Amino acid sequence: MRNLIYILSCLLLLTACDDGDVITVEIEFDDTFESCGDIVFYKTKSNPPESLSLQVTSPALTFEDLIEVEPIEDGSTIMQVSNPVTDVEINGVTNLFNYRTYNVDPSNFFCNDIPPANILITQDLSSAGGTALIMVELIEDDNDGVPAELEDINGNGDLTDDDTDGDGIPNYLDEDDDGDNVLTITELSDNDLVDANGDGDFDDDIDGDPLTNVVDTDGDGIPNYLDNDDDGDGVLTIDEENLIQDENPANDFTNPDVADYLNADVAETVPATAYREHTIYQEFEVSVEINGVSFPTITQEFFDFGTLENTNLSTERNITPDF
Repeated sequence: MRNLIYILSCLLLLTACDDGDVITVEIEFDDTFESCGDIVFYKTKSNPPESLSLQVTSPALTFEDLIEVEPIEDGSTIMQVSNPVTDVEINGVTNLFNYRTYNVDPSNFFCNDIPPANILITQDLSSAGGTALIMVELIEDDNDGVPAELEDINGNGDLTDDDTDGDGIPNYLDEDDDGDNVLTITELSDNDLVDANGDGDFDDDIDGDPLTNVVDTDGDGIPNYLDNDDDGDGVLTIDEENLIQDENPANDFTNPDVADYLNADVAETVPATAYREHTIYQEFEVSVEINGVSFPTITQEFFDFGTLENTNLSTERNITPDF
């Protein structure tokens, strides 16, 4: 829960109290917030009906600004957020941080050109100052069926230096880890058809772990998704496009029951001329912290606004390695 301490000075109350006394009420909100427009962040609750909101108009930020990315260094295929932290000065005019109370549940109050007529603001406090820190984290993955944490081939805890095929894309971002033009997820997908333990039962070979009983067609100890010659016939998988030259050996079948790249009896060489295009999937996590909250009746030096939920800040990028 995210908490804001609500301090009402007794000078504002009609009832009498000793000088210097204050009444402190803890306002609790969930750990997440929602958004609409460019840029309004808000969180609401129904009991009691309250909201906290941050509206930024200066500078004129957009979500596209927040999720702009760049390589971590020249020539790198690994990306980072260009501006991971954006400072916004809250001034009560162009950049607003508001605490409001309502007569009913305010869930539908935001993101409407005309707020519902039945929702009335009963109290509206705007912070006169403070700073909002909008922080953006980029999470990239290849969605190749192997969890990123299992793609640390050398076991040193650094995912960025594991590049089995040497194409410049680390395995956790590379949807073709061995560079054979057959996608990793394709080379894992036959697990439920392999009697890996030789007991004649295909069902018990599956435990939800993509690397349990992983397919190794030629039995050389290298799983297919990391093996550039899957059937061990001496012809690289990437060069077994015998029927359709489309940077995808998985659709070339001399024997209709098994693709040529998995068939040691087919060893024709058709030299590849290019790597296939790779897709890298991106997720952006947006969080906000407020420093120096300065409402007329609320004082708090720091407030963790939480993490953005229900966001469409997911995208992808494409890269084709040099051949």
